[in-house]
Amino acid sequence: MPGGFVLVVGPSGAGKDTLLRLARDTLGPDPRFVFPRRLVTRAPSAHEDNVALTEEAFTAGAAAGAFALHWRAHGLGYAIPGETRDQAQAGRVVICNVSRRIVAQARETLPHVGVVAITAAPAVLAQRLAARARPEDGDLRTRLDRVVPIAAEYTIWNDRDPDSAAAVLVAHLRERAA
Repeated sequence: MPGGFVLVVGPSGAGKDTLLRLARDTLGPDPRFVFPRRLVTRAPSAHEDNVALTEEAFTAGAAAGAFALHWRAHGLGYAIPGETRDQAQAGRVVICNVSRRIVAQARETLPHVGVVAITAAPAVLAQRLAARARPEDGDLRTRLDRVVPIAAEYTIWNDRDPDSAAAVLVAHLRERAA
């Protein structure tokens, strides 16, 4: 069925934002796809082009039902804009990076949810997390040791060339929109 949500999940350092950026560069002009910017209670960075949100705005938006999804992780508030529900209902495929912990709720509340897991070998994850050196990442060992099992319809191993992994993601998304 056309439209719905494709939730991209995976451990920190798997390259989710990189693959989403590359997929958006390829599919962005195609009106069948929507790549919303996440709302996050932190400033945008080189690692994520999010929309900054104050704690107060996050709390108020969550209470008012203004978000398609919202969650807390790593001491921050994250949300997907509410208008994405309408876009998905209208037949567009909404692709977004979300916490693995929010997938069950998304499957209950959003239309036509599919899940793509992006992952990499533990050594690759550790190397990437250390290289980005974000203070808000906290204890890297804790992040690397966190295991959240998730039933994904599709898994992409992003151990090497991000362009190749992004091509796999793009092919999957095109198939989903067909």
